[in-house]
Order: sequence, then structure tokens, then C-alpha cells
Amino acid sequence: MRKMAQHLISLVPFSVNRTPISSALAICWLCIAVCYWAHLMADDLDAALTPKNVLLLVTDDCNCDLSIYGHATAKTPNIDRLAERGVRFGKAYCQYPVCNPSRSSFMTSLYPDQTGVLTNAGNFRNKNPNVVTLAQMFRNHGYIAARIGKIYHYGVPTQIGTDGADDLASWDTRFNPRGIDREVHDRINTLEPGKFGGTLSWLKLPSKPEQHTDGIAATEACRLLQELHPDKTQRPFFLAVGFYRPHTPYVAPPEHFDLHPRSQINPVMEKPGDRDDIPLAALHDRPKQRELTVAQRKEIIQAYYASISLMDQQLGRVLDALDELDLTKDTVVVFISDHGYHLGQHGLWQKGDLFEGSCRVPMIIADPSGKQRGVATNSLVELVDLYPTLAELCNVNAPDHVKGKSLVPVLGDPEKSVRDTALTVTVSRAHRMHPELPKDKRIMGYSIRTERYRYTEWGDGGFGRELYDYKTDPEELTNLIDSESHRSIREELKSLFNQAKRMALPSS
Repeated sequence: MRKMAQHLISLVPFSVNRTPISSALAICWLCIAVCYWAHLMADDLDAALTPKNVLLLVTDDCNCDLSIYGHATAKTPNIDRLAERGVRFGKAYCQYPVCNPSRSSFMTSLYPDQTGVLTNAGNFRNKNPNVVTLAQMFRNHGYIAARIGKIYHYGVPTQIGTDGADDLASWDTRFNPRGIDREVHDRINTLEPGKFGGTLSWLKLPSKPEQHTDGIAATEACRLLQELHPDKTQRPFFLAVGFYRPHTPYVAPPEHFDLHPRSQINPVMEKPGDRDDIPLAALHDRPKQRELTVAQRKEIIQAYYASISLMDQQLGRVLDALDELDLTKDTVVVFISDHGYHLGQHGLWQKGDLFEGSCRVPMIIADPSGKQRGVATNSLVELVDLYPTLAELCNVNAPDHVKGKSLVPVLGDPEKSVRDTALTVTVSRAHRMHPELPKDKRIMGYSIRTERYRYTEWGDGGFGRELYDYKTDPEELTNLIDSESHRSIREELKSLFNQAKRMALPSS
């Protein structure tokens, strides 16, 4: 349109020797062009002055087995279409591969040692009573902040339908969905009777998708988008929607199981000798999981993928509502998981360790004013970067405590990078299955991911170190920490590791 206005101006018949008719025609053309140009500039000004809304979509325990990352059998069409609207991050990493520490971290843009939350039982307000959370930042700038479902920690599934460990100061309004999946615990298959959240558990449940907790969450999100529409409230919104699946128990309707025939599932099997060079502290085993048969693995993985497909379907309903309400053009949409997830790699299942599968997360940012659409970047990012990124995208000043780095340069140019490493930390839980490790000593693990390598230390190296080269060994089968030919790389990584760790520790 702007080019059309420029074209109209170019057609104005200016001439040295004007007749009265040609002069009148020139003035007429000029008036048309100027009016048209002014109209366009007014539209641009309105767009610049219209605050952007934020829709934050958080899934729980979802790894990168998604079609946007090239997974062969994934069925996630709605995540796919969101990726077409923005930038997909191929090397995004959580700061702690467990729910509460990770969520406390990215909602404050502080590292886990700084929040003081290193288990699912912690609360970041204990150490940081006055910290401004991501949602609070938007509230402080006139936004309506709303939560649906799990954004801060919930004990899933037992706390579904409650506030869980929510931070009430973050929200103007909140909603706790509770669906049919919460009412059928007596029917759920589980490796440990009576346990559902911390062990592998699953159920194919004849039901409608809208009856599930995630379905109820999506229904409320669609309703709330109408209620919070800036045309009604005259205020922008920050809406955080927390889906529960694919967190255990993997409960979904048959239609979602049918999308993933077991005949098409090839489980990862533990390779002989794989664990021989892995420090014991790194092996976060859980009861009865290494002994699973191929048939059991297929059944469990099918249920996990079915849960992802259920979540994806409900996410799609929220995107549909955004489109139908004409909000897409003014809303930044973000999709993340709180951490990754293992399905048998290194004999490990679920989460909590410092291997790639547990640390890497899916991440999409769709900025309505962004120039990059449907593109991918392999720039290293951390979930703490989300906070300052949204602040800059929405022209909001982030508080001084924020530790993350804005990803706006990467959104503008996917070849750019804002960091050399991505840090993830965890407390080793290996002593629960390996009595050789002390039960009365907390063994901290710190790990950095660079473009090519991962370097990890357990207990400051006293309980082992790891070095993996993803270019030659994407499955992390060979720990190169004692390789003489990698001495210079090891020293370089150690230096980067020390820098990253210093940045992540409390300033005091």
C-alpha cells in the first residue's frame, strides 16, 4: 500500500511549462497521493501505539518429539501452524529439568540457585519475597494478567483442580481446570501401584477431548480471550495457559492413541556398554524402568505421544479463538515446555538428569510484527531469556534483576546469537537407586551446552565429569572427558563452564 502511494506521487504531472488544466490535474493528483499517504501513516501509527497482547502456552514434560523438529511419527498439526507464524528454536534449554525449579526460573528470569528452588517442594518467594515475576511485570504496565492451569508448580495429578504452588501475586484472575482424567486413578496402568506422577503411568480412556483437564483449560482460554478482548477492556492482556499433558499419567481418548500405531513405534533400547563411562551421579534411574520389555515400551510411548496429540489439539482450539476474535495481529504467542523428557535413552525415562533429552525443550515465538515467519534458528537460548524478550517485544521495561538475554535480535535474524552457552543444573537423585552414592550429601550437577559440545560436572567434579561431541556422537554414547585428543576443547569448555556457573550463582 505504501508503494502504491509512492507510485501515485510519482505520477503527478509536474512540468516546467504547465497549462492551467495540467496544473489543476497535478494539484488533484498530489492531493490524492498526500491523503492516501496520510491514511497509511495513521494506520502505521495506530499499530505502533497499540500494545501487544501476550499468549503464553506452556506444556508439561514435553520433549522435542514433534513434527517441527523432524520426528517421523509425531502428529502435532497445531504446533506446526504456530511455527509457521514465527521462529522455531532448535537449541532451547531449560535451567533445571524438573517442573517447579524450571517454572520458578523462567517466570522470574533467575537461575535455580538464585531462586532457591532446587526441588519440587521449594518456593521462590522464600528467598526472593519481592521479586517481580514475568506476569507481574505486565500487570505493573497496565496489562490484565490471567492464568489457566499449570504455570507455576502443581503436583500432577493429585493437585489438578487446585491452585497448587501458584504465585497469587502474579495474576488478576486464575482458573484451575479439573477434567475426567483426574477422576479415573483407579483405572490407570502404573509401574508402581498407587503412584501416578513420578512413575510411568497411562490409560486409554473412552471420552471426549473436551472432558479432559486440557480440554477444559482450552475452553476457558477461548472464553477468556473474549472477555479480555482489548476492545472491551481497553487494556492489553497477558494470558498464560498451562497444559498438563503429556505429564504422567498419560491419559487420552482412543482417537489420539489411534494416531500412533504401536507398529510404527521403534523404542530406544539401552545399548551395551553405553553407561560404562557415565558417572553414577548422572544416572537418575527410577524403579522398574530399565527392565521394561519392548512391548511395554511401545505401549507406554504410544500413550505419551497420544497425550501430546491431545495437548496439541487443545492448543489448536486456543489458536482458532485468537484468529476468530481478530487478536492474532496484536498478540505475541509463545509455546514452550518446562523441560525435556526421556523415553529410554541411556536406560533413562522421564526427567531430572543432564543429558540432551532432558534439558532441551521445544520453543516457538510468533511476533505479529516480526518479519521472520516459518523459520528456524539454532541459536543457543535459555528459558530465562523469555522474560526480557517479551518485555522488549511489548515495549515494556524489564526489572533490573532479570538474568536472561533478549532474543529479539535472533527473531529479526535467525543467524544471530545472543549467548555462547546454555546452562542447566540439577540435584542428583541417583542415590535413590544406587546405594554407592551418599544419601546425606547433596550432589549438584551443572552442565553447559555449546553449539557442538556438552560439558557437565557432578559435585564440582568430585562425582564425575562428562564431555560429549554432538557432531560426531549425537546419542551421547562416548564420554570424552579423559580423551587426550580433546584436552584443548576440555580446557576451553571448562572456562566457559566456570563463567556460566558464576553468572547463575547468587550474587552474595
